[in-house]
Amino acid sequence: MDAPGGERSMSERLAEVLRGREGERHAVVLQDFPDPDAISAGFAYRMIASEFGVEADLLYGGRISHQENLALINLLEIHLTQWQGEPIPKDYYQGAVFVDNQGTTSHLTEALEKVGVPALVVVDHHAEQGRLTPLFADLRQVGASASIFASYLEEGLVVLKDTYPEHRRLATALMHGIISDTGSMIDARPLDFRAAAFLQPHIIPDQLNEILHQKRSHKVMEVIRIALANRVIRESYCLAGVGYLRSDDRDAIPQAADFLLTEDMIHTAIVYGIVTYPDGAETIHGSLRTSKSTLAPDSFLKETLGRNEEGHYYGGGKTAAGGFEIPLGFLSGQDSPELANLKWEAFDSKIQGKFFDKIGVEE
Repeated sequence: MDAPGGERSMSERLAEVLRGREGERHAVVLQDFPDPDAISAGFAYRMIASEFGVEADLLYGGRISHQENLALINLLEIHLTQWQGEPIPKDYYQGAVFVDNQGTTSHLTEALEKVGVPALVVVDHHAEQGRLTPLFADLRQVGASASIFASYLEEGLVVLKDTYPEHRRLATALMHGIISDTGSMIDARPLDFRAAAFLQPHIIPDQLNEILHQKRSHKVMEVIRIALANRVIRESYCLAGVGYLRSDDRDAIPQAADFLLTEDMIHTAIVYGIVTYPDGAETIHGSLRTSKSTLAPDSFLKETLGRNEEGHYYGGGKTAAGGFEIPLGFLSGQDSPELANLKWEAFDSKIQGKFFDKIGVEE
């Protein structure tokens, strides 16, 4: 597993971190709203860790509502644990692992830090965010985190065997993660193509096809309708606020952004709404999709929306896509219909103003 010239490969470095940890349990932190890339990467880490006698729980703090994500975990039997805000028992986890994120898109990060769980591993394909100082970090500018994990498998951390059903499910999950995060390979980079070629002989084609062809739910179609009705177009940018959504329907926002990007003469679509949670908290969630090669979603969102009081950016992204999350804090909670409308109008106007200022056009 050594790289050319005798330099240790990233898979060997990861192996060094895992050696001697037999009997430990790791918390694998996914985004609060995990996508196929995160889910498959977490699945891969769990299987790699098991080779070293380490157990791993795949944790997320939000919801899974996207129809493809639900099909992925159900068809491929990937067990995830939803963390609902309860205190994490001290000493239950001996390490935290962050896949497809760097701790900024999960409420679990602080919960684990509070009970002294050290950050051991970060594997991500987004720009460095500086939130964590793990023992092992593999941050690469590739299309998907799943491709990075596929490279670990190719280098021998787990030898895939078609006689093992779980190995075939893993290969299928990683392939779906790569396809979904690279726009069906349109935005793929050399490592993504190599990873897909490595995985292809081991996948379960019928299950992958079923996962990729899930129909949109009625709620997603309704959010797309609202986005179409409310969209504002300036300089080939399309902005659309969709009002209030339940946390269970949050995944409709990126799907609406994907849909708006298909309109003629639009190169960038931004969709956002206020997501309400069962505990009364409210957060502005937004998604950006772009086909403009000169627009970098990560820097675009960071420069537009800035940071919170702790210095963490509200938004970030990768090639062709990005997202943002802005907690409403004190302004969260149940309101009368009139006050709720006023609150939405104020935030809708503020967000549009931020993006119009960045674009350089009049509101």
